[in-house]
Amino acid sequence: MAMWQPEENGLRQILQLLKESQSPDTDTQRAVQQKLGELNNYPDFNNYLIFVLTKLKTEDDPTRSLSGLILKNNVRAHFERFPPEVTSFIKQECLNSIGDPSPLIRATIGIIITNIISKGELHNWPEVLPHLCACLDSEDYNICEGAFGALQKICEDNSETLDSDLAERPLNVLIPKFLNFFRHQSPKIRSHAIACVNQFIISRTQALMVHIDTFIQNLFFLAKDEDTEVRKNVCRALVMLVEVRIDRLMPHIDQIIQYMMERTQDADDTVALESCEFWLSLAEQKVCKDVLGPHIERLVPILVKGMRYSEIDIILLKGDIEEDEMIPDKESDIKPRFHKSRTHSNQKHDEGEEGDDDESYDDDDSLSDWNLRKCSAAALDVLANVFHEEILPVLLPILKDTLFHIDWEVKESGILVLGAIAEGCMSGMIPHLPELIPYLINCLSDKKALVRSITCWTLSRYAHWVVGQPHDNFLKPLMTELLKRVLDANKRVQEAACSAFATLEEEACTELVPYLGFILETLVFAFGKYQHKNLLILYDAIGTLADSVGHHLNKPEYVNLLMPPLIQKWNMLKDEDKDLFPLLECLSSVATALQSGFLPYCEPVYQRCVCLVEQTLTQNYANLSQPDQYDPPDKDFMIVALDLLSGLAEGLEGHIEGLVANSTILKLLFQCMQDPMPEVRQSSFALLGDLTKACFQHVRPCIPEFMPILGANLNPEFISVCNNATWAIGEISIKMGSDMQPFIGMVLSQLIDIINRSNTPKTLLENTAITIGRLGLVCPQDVAPLLQQFIRQWCTSLRNIRDNEEKDSAFRGVCHMIGANPAGVVQDFIFFCDAVASWMHPKPDLKDMFYKILHGFKAQVGEENWSKFSDQFPQPLRERLTANYGV
Repeated sequence: MAMWQPEENGLRQILQLLKESQSPDTDTQRAVQQKLGELNNYPDFNNYLIFVLTKLKTEDDPTRSLSGLILKNNVRAHFERFPPEVTSFIKQECLNSIGDPSPLIRATIGIIITNIISKGELHNWPEVLPHLCACLDSEDYNICEGAFGALQKICEDNSETLDSDLAERPLNVLIPKFLNFFRHQSPKIRSHAIACVNQFIISRTQALMVHIDTFIQNLFFLAKDEDTEVRKNVCRALVMLVEVRIDRLMPHIDQIIQYMMERTQDADDTVALESCEFWLSLAEQKVCKDVLGPHIERLVPILVKGMRYSEIDIILLKGDIEEDEMIPDKESDIKPRFHKSRTHSNQKHDEGEEGDDDESYDDDDSLSDWNLRKCSAAALDVLANVFHEEILPVLLPILKDTLFHIDWEVKESGILVLGAIAEGCMSGMIPHLPELIPYLINCLSDKKALVRSITCWTLSRYAHWVVGQPHDNFLKPLMTELLKRVLDANKRVQEAACSAFATLEEEACTELVPYLGFILETLVFAFGKYQHKNLLILYDAIGTLADSVGHHLNKPEYVNLLMPPLIQKWNMLKDEDKDLFPLLECLSSVATALQSGFLPYCEPVYQRCVCLVEQTLTQNYANLSQPDQYDPPDKDFMIVALDLLSGLAEGLEGHIEGLVANSTILKLLFQCMQDPMPEVRQSSFALLGDLTKACFQHVRPCIPEFMPILGANLNPEFISVCNNATWAIGEISIKMGSDMQPFIGMVLSQLIDIINRSNTPKTLLENTAITIGRLGLVCPQDVAPLLQQFIRQWCTSLRNIRDNEEKDSAFRGVCHMIGANPAGVVQDFIFFCDAVASWMHPKPDLKDMFYKILHGFKAQVGEENWSKFSDQFPQPLRERLTANYGV
């Protein structure tokens, strides 16, 4: 077959197009895109593109490379439709030109090769890997480097394919081959070789594990390499090996730690950052304390030094611009927010079960998100959590030097250090806080914005301690100064102060009530002052305030301060604006807190939420029936709206009845409860429970349709969905009374399964126990026969929750069931005694039920057996039962 040759005319057209596509003019760009679309209809268009890339040496490199990148896009978009002769021409040209003298052309060819392989072509191109491997042995540097560059991209993009049986495990050949090149004379080749092998560490690929010791020896050989890329790849490998094969590093761990301390101070920032990750990985290993202990005195100062802003950071952060509050935000600076759906739990402030971690050291949004400063701070934080007070003797002298330093950059890093160690070293820091906190409060008015902003964050890390001291000493001055910073002229300081204030609110809760007027005036004033991005953080601070002080917010003067600006924003936002999310979340907290105080505002808010749910469902239906015509909706709009409706139902209680009566919410809820997306179902069941409590007369007719859906969602694989469905069933049963009987069969066996599963989360266990108790309260005859299957787990789940209405109804249910089936509790009676003793103040009639069950049991077994039985009780349990129930 003769070699394919381009036609003069076609070639001219394509070169013209490549020139035009480099034009900055948008109209020209649009025309180019259209032309490219048309040319894709010609089968040999892609032949021209590869020809320009590999053969047309008369053109400049950028133009040739651009031709290759257009080809790469075509491979991605419609490689399946290339005629076979085109495909084989492209493959052959790529392999023939892999050693092009131009690094840019070689790299472009590598990109095309890896994209073809990503299309699942490894088995249709059996010669590609052998060919590239053979090129590695070439005397010609360009051929060797070009092939290695391509292999590195293939390893990055196709690591699974390379390790699969389909392709006869090429890695068994490739990895030993790569290891041979660790000592090549060219730094670029050495760097490629390590980068290739590094792709297979985390997945513990068998082909690498066989050679792990050779690999580690080779890394040590390269430890002193002059080349930054090589050093960076060596460090990256060691960081991953800590995670995957620490056993293999242990014999050399001291040298490795010393090496990584040097590299963490590398003159090249990218190397230093890769190395600094090592301390984060090591902190997660059980051996961390033992192996790092001897080095901690050297390591801590290195990390502290890494926490300073570099000159580049300060330029990027515009650290010299103090007042920027008038400059509007760029949309690109605003990170996407994710809504966290409602979960019903018995304790309003659940002991952080989800593990809220605000500690991501991402205070500098405009920097490349992760840098040496943040990584050093995160490393110091995790090490403080490993060593606790033991690192303070090393740290305190450093803190004395840095905190009071005359250079603001040094002082700023000292304040960051103080915040980073707050969690791990808290008990050792307590003696120093009475003098440190006033010093920090003073730094809130430093003349440098970057010092003010970091001080906000560090103080928030000590908020728990501050709140526990007499108010006049620390809380009042802290609050006063922090609120001034909320109104700072610098946007970064506003943001830091707002976030810090939200943390303070969570810690202080109702302790803030005396200062509410002052707090609200400040937050409302900020509404008129803030640009877009900080406005979203301000909503958070207001929502958190409402969660923290609850009904204390419901005073006319507070309502009149707070509601007008919120409603004004609400009216300005369009239904498709994502800024509605934080505003709706904020209003949901406010509505729950204000209760009847929210009444004047509830109607438009309610109507709009129902409307958002309806629009989302309509758009979803359109997308499902005609996907090519309609995009799928963003379901977050519906989730946030359902959550705000929950907040309204919880806050307004019976007052919401009229709004529900005149709307289609229950029809919509029926659809939402069956949505495939778990977060939608989670929020639907929360709303169903809240509507059941607020206006059951409207829910009741729907129960026969709703109950089977609730039963089908008792699947602990989706913890939060299951949790909210369980809670809603309990609330419904209380309202239904004995009419619940037909539905018990749909839910009871799943609930008993959940309570008996191992490692079910605490909140779900408690809700499940309460719901089983409530079902037993309304239909004891149906639930009591199964008592023995759940009573022990039931008692242990509920002994730890505080006295409240839910606990009360559940225990009444269990007493009824014991009455109906006393034999069901006999074997686990000690657990029942323990659960009864967990009550602080049961209502008199409930206490009487307990009394009768305990004395009935004692009478039945007789005095002698009872004393044998009660001798097994722990001392405190025996004393409580004797004191409260005389047994």
